Amino acid sequence: MSDPSNSSEYLLIPETSRIRPALASSGQRWQSLSRAMHYDRTVIAYHGCEAETAERILAGEPFRRSENDFDWLGHGVYLWEYGIDRALRWAQKKCTAPAVVGAIVQLGNCFDLLDTRATDELAQWAQLFADTVHDAGMPRNVGSTPDLGGRRLDCAIVNYALEQLAEGGTSYDTVRCAFVEGPPVFERGEARTEIRRESHVQIAVRNASCIVGTFRPHLAGSRGGNAP
Repeated sequence: MSDPSNSSEYLLIPETSRIRPALASSGQRWQSLSRAMHYDRTVIAYHGCEAETAERILAGEPFRRSENDFDWLGHGVYLWEYGIDRALRWAQKKCTAPAVVGAIVQLGNCFDLLDTRATDELAQWAQLFADTVHDAGMPRNVGSTPDLGGRRLDCAIVNYALEQLAEGGTSYDTVRCAFVEGPPVFERGEARTEIRRESHVQIAVRNASCIVGTFRPHLAGSRGGNAP
C-alpha cells in the first residue's frame, strides 16, 4: 500500500471523490500508475458524534477507535460512506448535541465485503471461528428491531478473521460493507418495495493513517439537527 499521507502522489478532487494522478512528467505511463493506485480508492465519509467531539477532531485530535463487542464490522473508526444525512440521523438518536465530521478516507488494503472475494473468505473464517468457540460460547446478534443492532456475532467473526490474517502476514486497513436497513420506502397492501429507508455503506477504519483529512460538512438540506 502506498503511504496515504503522501500528498504529492495524488491530487484529490473532493467534488467527485476520485483520485487524479499528479504526473511528475509526461513520460509516466498509466499502466504503472494503475499498479500504484491498487486499492488506494478515496472516498468521502461522515462520522456522527457530539458537537464537542466534532470540534476536537476538526482541531486535529484523532478519531476514537470503537472497540464495542457489538460493532458491525469489528473494531475501528466508524464512518458512513457518502452518507451525510445518515450520519446526522444517527447522531440525533445517540447524542445530546448532534454533529457530523466529514473525512477523506483512502481505503488502503480494504477487506471489502461488497466483493464476493471477501465474503467467500469471511465465510471460511466464520466456520473456523465456530469450530473454535463451539455452540455454547457462540455470540449472538441481538436487538429489539428486525435489524438486530447489537452485532456481537458479526463483530467477533470479523475481528477473528482479520486477526488471523494479520498473523499470517496480511493486514487490512479498512473494512467496508453495505447494510439493508429500515422500513421499505413504499408499502401498500401486498405491494412493497425492497428499497429500504436506512440502507447504507459503513466503513470501519482499522489503520488511522487512512483518514487523510477532515472537514466541516455543509448540512443545509439535511434532516434538521445542529450543524457542527
